[in-house]
Amino acid sequence: MDGQQVVHPGPGDPDAQETAAETTLRTTGGAPPDDLPSAPVPLLEPREGIPPVTADPDALADVIAAFAEGHGPVAVDAERASGYRYGQRAYLVQLRRAGAGTALIDPVGCPDLSGLGDAIADAEWVLHAATQDLPCLRDIGMLPGRLFDTELAGRLAGFARVGLGAMVENILGYALEKGHSAVDWSTRPLPEPWLHYAALDVELLVDLRDALEVELERQGKLEWARQEFAAIAEAPPAPPRKDPWRRTSGMHKVRRRRQMAVVRELWTARDRIAQRRDVSPGKVLGDAAIIEAALALPANTRALAALNGFGHRMGRRQLEQWQAAVDRARALPESELPQPGQPVAGPPPPRAWADKDPAAAARLSAARAAVTALAERLNLPQENLIAPDTVRRLCWEPPGEVTADSVAAVLHGYGARPWQIELTTPILMTALGANA
Repeated sequence: MDGQQVVHPGPGDPDAQETAAETTLRTTGGAPPDDLPSAPVPLLEPREGIPPVTADPDALADVIAAFAEGHGPVAVDAERASGYRYGQRAYLVQLRRAGAGTALIDPVGCPDLSGLGDAIADAEWVLHAATQDLPCLRDIGMLPGRLFDTELAGRLAGFARVGLGAMVENILGYALEKGHSAVDWSTRPLPEPWLHYAALDVELLVDLRDALEVELERQGKLEWARQEFAAIAEAPPAPPRKDPWRRTSGMHKVRRRRQMAVVRELWTARDRIAQRRDVSPGKVLGDAAIIEAALALPANTRALAALNGFGHRMGRRQLEQWQAAVDRARALPESELPQPGQPVAGPPPPRAWADKDPAAAARLSAARAAVTALAERLNLPQENLIAPDTVRRLCWEPPGEVTADSVAAVLHGYGARPWQIELTTPILMTALGANA
């Protein structure tokens, strides 16, 4: 930024309320309009400065009262400590609302934010990549009734880059501060530069929402977006993963059932230790080390210590606990070893379709080509037009009688929204008539 100290207009400046209104939207599919500055304006300071961190019940009560009296949408963001702590809990929650300003809340000091959630329950919540933050917000009592997801809106509008910084820059003409998104947000006290970054993350979120709404309306996609936002807000929590150890990075190298048992035992032991110590599992033992031990099946701690990931910095006690997990897997009877793969619900991998069912393979090829062409015509990602898994399931097991109603019913059953069903039913009906 070359030392340039450009700050946001202050709270008394009418420009502060007109950012979106006065900024020409940089639309997709071409160069920026000529009237935008050649370089984005660095956004260096929140409008009202950095608010104090709310970390006790009395301060939280003041925030709740202020946001209840505010008006308009509420910008919401959350910071986690991914890669540092166990799980995905929130370590900072940022909010901004007209009439209330910005609040930074510490969920460690204020673990129950249901009162705040209730106070803004009737408002539209504005989040960027909402599905990333909603699980940790739900855990502390905050769940929106209505939301606007600026990342998803950008995808539907056809923007190639939908990160928050890129969208604020391309649409509003401001450059957000970068550099603190991947820090350890469980650190206490939180350094002031981090709080500065966190406050700026919600500074222009409502302005971005307003500009995107105008663009979606211009493209005739606003109703599509509303249906997508409603689906996110109404979605239940994701169920726990079955056999999460199977997702260990490098698992494709493990072929034998005894080796799979080693992965399972080491993964389970690591997870238990990580949870007890409240650290990221990767900091306890890396995935690569788990795979190395599974492939080598070491007979003792000396053999284990020779493997990558179990080297010179690991103490004898640690080596013994990992060797004990390996030994448990080595001692299992054949009947208790894991099976090579999880039971697959739904169609097999598409690469196997040509041999298993050539007619289905032809249907899938036709459907994919039609969906790609339609998505390009509508200027949006094909996965947002219709979920690829939905297309695969429909083509593998189409309705007995292919009609508009029967295809629409199948799509609805797989969770497609009305706008998706309306647009894709005709092309998918045609694809289902393709011959091998």
